[in-house]
Amino acid sequence: MHKRPVCCVCVFLMLFLCILDLAGVSIVRGNPLPQKVRQWIKAHPSAVICGEVQRCQDTEYSLSVYLKQVYLTDQSEKIPIRNIRVFLKENIKEDLKTGMIIQVKGELERISAPGNPGEFDQQQYYACQKIYYFMKNAVVQKKSRSYSRYGQALTELREKIAETLQKAAGDKAGIYQAMLLGEKSGLDEDVKMRYQMAGMIHILAISGLHISVLGMGLFSLLKKLSLGNVPAGLISLCVILQYGMLTGSSVSAMRAVSMFVLAVGARILGRSYDLLTALAVSAILLLLDTPAYLYSSSFLLSFGAVAGLGSMAPVLNRLIESENPWIKTLISSLAVQLMTLPVVLRIYGEVSILGIALNLIVLPTVSVVLVCGLCCSLVGVFSIFAAGLVLFPGNLLLVIYEKLCILAGEFPFCTWIGGAPEIWKCVVYYVVLAGGIRGILILHGKWENDRMRIRQKGMFLSVVLISILFLGFRQRNYLSVTCLDIGQGDAIVIQIPGGKNIMVDGGSSSKKNTAAGQLLPYLKNQGISVVDAILLSHTDIDHISGVQELMDLKEKHLTTLRIKYLLLPDWKNPEPVYDELEAKAKRCGISVLKLQQGQKLQFGDATMKILSPEPGAEGTDPNEEGLVMELCYGKFRGLFTGDIGEETEKKLLPRLDDVDFLKVGHHGSRYSSCQEFLDRIQPEAAVISCSESNTYGHPSPETIKRLEQNGIKTMYTMKSGVVTVSTDGGHMWMETFCDGKTA
Repeated sequence: MHKRPVCCVCVFLMLFLCILDLAGVSIVRGNPLPQKVRQWIKAHPSAVICGEVQRCQDTEYSLSVYLKQVYLTDQSEKIPIRNIRVFLKENIKEDLKTGMIIQVKGELERISAPGNPGEFDQQQYYACQKIYYFMKNAVVQKKSRSYSRYGQALTELREKIAETLQKAAGDKAGIYQAMLLGEKSGLDEDVKMRYQMAGMIHILAISGLHISVLGMGLFSLLKKLSLGNVPAGLISLCVILQYGMLTGSSVSAMRAVSMFVLAVGARILGRSYDLLTALAVSAILLLLDTPAYLYSSSFLLSFGAVAGLGSMAPVLNRLIESENPWIKTLISSLAVQLMTLPVVLRIYGEVSILGIALNLIVLPTVSVVLVCGLCCSLVGVFSIFAAGLVLFPGNLLLVIYEKLCILAGEFPFCTWIGGAPEIWKCVVYYVVLAGGIRGILILHGKWENDRMRIRQKGMFLSVVLISILFLGFRQRNYLSVTCLDIGQGDAIVIQIPGGKNIMVDGGSSSKKNTAAGQLLPYLKNQGISVVDAILLSHTDIDHISGVQELMDLKEKHLTTLRIKYLLLPDWKNPEPVYDELEAKAKRCGISVLKLQQGQKLQFGDATMKILSPEPGAEGTDPNEEGLVMELCYGKFRGLFTGDIGEETEKKLLPRLDDVDFLKVGHHGSRYSSCQEFLDRIQPEAAVISCSESNTYGHPSPETIKRLEQNGIKTMYTMKSGVVTVSTDGGHMWMETFCDGKTA
């Protein structure tokens, strides 16, 4: 590092930003706008803003416009609020041009933070674009006649390329658009999940590889045309800079463009190029402009991958001592995986085991796909038919990639779900890995015979395995009941000491893709690779939709999560959806158990007592005849009531006793949690799971009042995000995700 002072400056800058974040300075996370401005917006959500159009994007329900250099108009005062994304009531895309100044009126809304661990953090994502508010239901009041002709030309070129790819590539257009333009809105969710499981998701983004192929290819071509370093370098620099603007300036594209500028600049000036120094310069420039990148997954993965190639790959090559190009490629892939492993686990909770091997096939050929897409964009101006022919080699490779992804997904241990490690574990991982490899290198020169060299490689593998196992090691000596923030619905995950895991319900009527958006990310975040049982209290959509999606993903081999049992209420005449759930579970290899009053199930040291439905229940009233379960662990008692109402609560009174925790029935409906019921169970703590914008009036003011009058500490997922109740079998405590409070 002493030979690379710029790298030291980069490390110190990152540490400094971390310290500022820990000190509560809102430049990395949170809202950096002045407190006065934030308070004004909160008090006046209906506002008028002015800003410059960056780009327009069609959404499922409306047109959204990205504005930069935005300011609020308060009488004659202009209050700057950086950038903003506006959702218009009407689609007037043709009337808006890049660089145009527009005045818009609508409702300002702070971008929400994730409510669950592992969930996509859109607040941090938009902070990297200096966007902290959305404007909803907006109407354009005024617009300037002037606009950026060059900016609009780039926008139209981007749209033309996307249209050409759509016509020529058909169902593979989304992949080409992601690779060439950084546009992922056309990517099918199943495709993204398949590529992620196979460890190949990185090719579906603008990356350094793409920039290198395009930039260095152009530079070499110009050199062959007898242009010198200076003219060839300047022309290729101009082209790549415009390409970076065309692709929307993603972090990986900006990193790659910055490094390409430094590489070509070094050639023009006749200076040597150092990969790690160029990487550090790029990171410093990005972080100084936008400190929020420090916690950006794209930033960390993009820079981490190149850091692995520049720092760890040479060391591993020195240890392995092989001239075989395939082995060198394998070592480079391994170096990237080892360097980015903690980051990948922190973001996704899982890592592809087969990714190292699959990338040996993919990386040498992905440039062909990229060049085919580029040529298609150029040829498509003249003939879509010819553009389709140009795509043939790229399409063939994409078919091979898809088959590899499908085969990888069918492999039982395609991914390792290790969970998100704590920051201190990540630090220890890097220290142990670096220290171990450094120690082996010191001994490297002293080992001259083959036997000692073999021992050296064994030591290296041991260091790697110990580091990885430490990163994924988890030990739980208490039971936790986690109520997920899933909108209008219920989803509860119970983790029991000894590694047993149970889900109680899993569905939402207000959120789509609940399994991929909330359930799976949370399970992966917690390192849960096996769910011993999923208990469904009844068959309403807000309790089963996520579980249905989860089983769909399993049928498509889009997750390696194992589910052992599906627990259903024992009904004699259920609705068709009941039979569909049972059939789908069996297709996924999940055993189905039907439960009724009086049964007990043992999961490690925890016991599940079934209190309802009664034997012979028909299932004609799913709410009142749903599964009611009492969880016992040591002295702890937890009651899970599904959507039962007052009628069933009173029927259960003879079977009930004091409990410590209550999952409030029917999302806090006025017809649940009656006074007699609360008098009987006398819980200390309760959780209500519902959406803040639900149309049912949940939770009811009457229910809230009854809970308060009984001295029950009540938490709400709509306010606090995930609520976790933990117990060691004696004491109980509660934690909330959004505000980080413990009680």
